[in-house]
Amino acid sequence: MQTDVDPSVIHSDTGQMLFELPTPSLNLLVSVVVPVRNEAHHLEHTLDALRNQIDTDGTPLDPTTFEVLVLVNNCTDQSYLVAVGYQQRYPCFRLHVVQVQLPTHKANIGTVRRLLMDSACRRLMSVGKTTGIIASTDGDTIVDRYWLHYIQLEIANGNDAVGGRILTRPDGSQVRLLHLRDVLYRTLIARAEAVLDPAPNDPWPRHFQHFGASIAVTCRMYQQAGGLPEKPFLEDEAFYRALLRTDAKVRKSPHVKVFTSTRTQGRVAVGFSEQLRYWGRMRQSNQCQVAEPAEAVVIRLRNRHRLRQCWEQRMSDLALQTIIASELMIDADWLGQELKGNPFFGQLWEKVEDQMALGPWAAHWIPVPITAGIQALRTFLKIYPDYFF
Repeated sequence: MQTDVDPSVIHSDTGQMLFELPTPSLNLLVSVVVPVRNEAHHLEHTLDALRNQIDTDGTPLDPTTFEVLVLVNNCTDQSYLVAVGYQQRYPCFRLHVVQVQLPTHKANIGTVRRLLMDSACRRLMSVGKTTGIIASTDGDTIVDRYWLHYIQLEIANGNDAVGGRILTRPDGSQVRLLHLRDVLYRTLIARAEAVLDPAPNDPWPRHFQHFGASIAVTCRMYQQAGGLPEKPFLEDEAFYRALLRTDAKVRKSPHVKVFTSTRTQGRVAVGFSEQLRYWGRMRQSNQCQVAEPAEAVVIRLRNRHRLRQCWEQRMSDLALQTIIASELMIDADWLGQELKGNPFFGQLWEKVEDQMALGPWAAHWIPVPITAGIQALRTFLKIYPDYFF
């Protein structure tokens, strides 16, 4: 469906887009959303990858079980024509394309992704799929051929949401090397989490990513988390925090993979492209890439696990609470009160992290060169051979 939409279709109160799409298939299980702005050079490859999804036996997925919603917004290139042309060439591919020119205050990735995810949720719910899956990617991203298969498998295993591994293609740039160093550091933290605060639904091996280029969630959990937060950027990070706040089971599956661009000219003010630009400026000025010290990581994760046990078992172990508060450098009385007043552990831990950021913790743990952090985490993980590399 090709629909030109002007800003008047955005409801001023709800933020919902008021337009009609074809009735969804009764077999619909997954609705994939793709926000697009000036992606004419990438978009056909993105759509090819989504159309050609298969399972691990090599069998194409039933095309009636998934659809793709593309919202082309505020473009100055031929993205809309590329999407419409693709739709016409592959009429059996359930691709729905809408074009919109949003007003300045709404023209951001947060608004567009929320409009798409809200629409996907309504469509799935309209055919009775409360556990239907809303899957998000980007217009410059190529999903793996098994992307949808593994997302559905992870949800079938009892998870509420799935974060996919976001990979970049080799380009030989020094900025990419800084990116890969950051990935290694964060992967080591994910390994330390598996040791110190294991999650039964998210066992090792896993990764650390949960971003808009590959995030999937059931309709039920999307609604429970309050939908995608209204943020102009970093909306995916805010959504992940909303999921954790309600104790969603989030699986960071190594089998769910996408490949994305390493361009430094991004479409948002804050995001991956801006991070790459920041690292590029650091390298040009010979600044050191820094990170949280490994010792701080270990203390934080160990005490998160202790606190989780206290919360789950409704323990009133004042001695243990005092130890936790002391090691996290927060007030023990405040912690004791908060242990009683939060219905979700994620909600409690978010408040604890806020207290840590405002208190002496942040001043005590001075960032170190990331290479030192990597080495220290590797040394720590040698104690646990199954988690070391």
